Amino acid sequence: MRERDFRDYRKRKLSESDKGIGLKVTGTTAPGQIIHWAVDSSAANEFDEVWIKALNQSASPVTLTIQWGWTRTEDQIKVTLPANSALIDVVPGLVLNGAAGIYAFASAANVVVVHGFVHRYQLTE
Repeated sequence: MRERDFRDYRKRKLSESDKGIGLKVTGTTAPGQIIHWAVDSSAANEFDEVWIKALNQSASPVTLTIQWGWTRTEDQIKVTLPANSALIDVVPGLVLNGAAGIYAFASAANVVVVHGFVHRYQLTE
């Protein structure tokens, strides 16, 4: 196996984003809508480092739930977004692989927008 180098890293958009634009969170219950599929590899040296920010466009606070890799309660990341918020860090570079999905739902529909990107680490030849 060869050593990893800078060519093994690629910055990518969230897989469900159209051209890298934000994704409006439409659902209010689990399972949420898919926002990203991680790299389809279970190798320890191949993974996605995911960065997600979110904003709330409503006049009331809203709770955003990110389902990290699974839809189980213990895999949820919850953040309360203040009313009319700017972008707030939600996922600060956590890693995931094995084609696991990242899902999102919020306490109010169509007012939260998630933005993000992925650093994909994958062996390339």
